[in-house]
Amino acid sequence: MTVEIPTTQRALVFDTWNGPLEVRQVPVPSPADDEILVKIEYSGICHSDLHVWLGDLKGMSVCPLVGGHEGAGSVVQIGKNVTGWQLGDKAGVKLMNFNCLNCEFCKKGHEPLCHHIQNYGFDRSGTFQEYLTIRGVDAAKINKETNLAAAAPILCAGVTVYKALKESNVKPGQIIVLTGAGGGLGSLAIQYANAMGMRVVAMDHSSKEAHCKNLGAEWFVDAFDTPDIVSHITKLTEGGPHGVINFAVARKPMEQAVEYVRKRGTVVFVGLPKDSKVTFDTTPFIFNAITIKGSIVGSRLDVDEAMEFVTRGIVKVPLELVKLEDVPAVYQRMIDGKITSRAVVDFSL
Repeated sequence: MTVEIPTTQRALVFDTWNGPLEVRQVPVPSPADDEILVKIEYSGICHSDLHVWLGDLKGMSVCPLVGGHEGAGSVVQIGKNVTGWQLGDKAGVKLMNFNCLNCEFCKKGHEPLCHHIQNYGFDRSGTFQEYLTIRGVDAAKINKETNLAAAAPILCAGVTVYKALKESNVKPGQIIVLTGAGGGLGSLAIQYANAMGMRVVAMDHSSKEAHCKNLGAEWFVDAFDTPDIVSHITKLTEGGPHGVINFAVARKPMEQAVEYVRKRGTVVFVGLPKDSKVTFDTTPFIFNAITIKGSIVGSRLDVDEAMEFVTRGIVKVPLELVKLEDVPAVYQRMIDGKITSRAVVDFSL
């Protein structure tokens, strides 16, 4: 099997933070001996991509840059030292890669904490381009039965929510609150939580109530017009939820979560507000034995497990396929809080 590979490709580039996003022709890279070349067919558009472009994460990213880190496509070229891959295989490009596999974090399965990682769409050109190289050991294998467009968001959004749900320590039959539940991450989290046996309280703007309940939320709380959210949720859940995952990109819901979570409950922070600083009263935090965690994406195993839910049809990604040129408009809808689906670039459009 041979694949014709062009010398140039389309890529979405920005030269300055919050500057113009332009589709340009750039060279197609050649894989190193330990890399594969993936023809990107779909790329999810993550809220983190917006933060990088706006310059909110300057300490973690570079500029100029090709953004994107949720790529799914086909293997079209293989480095001479790569094993386990064949031309035509379906491969995924996730956010964090190039970890050493030999430090204490890698050995314990906490690969995203490795000091040697590089991040596609942050400090390395990402998946908003038609071809991309990645180490063979880093690329995620995607079952040929899996919908490739649906697979793309799982490589960051899906594995992020799945890992956060695992970190919450909420058991089947127990209650979890998801803030920002109607957005791209939350829409997936509701489904994963249901599949894992959790009972879901979705919190977001009232306009997203039907959307959240259709995805499987048992309760819905208006995050903007509920007079006293802390007492409301405490009463609704008869003592507070067993866990809270904060996807909302705002400080207030992060602080409120510590107030209404059940005694011995766990609060997991995932959303990244621009001013990522929270304050809370340490007295109930200590006396109620609350656990607060941060969670970011997941390991290779977490990716495989999260993808399996999609392959089996248990989790359905609410897709909106867009052109590469549409990414700026999607960013604006994210800023306006009007995203209820998972926008995915379809490079065939």
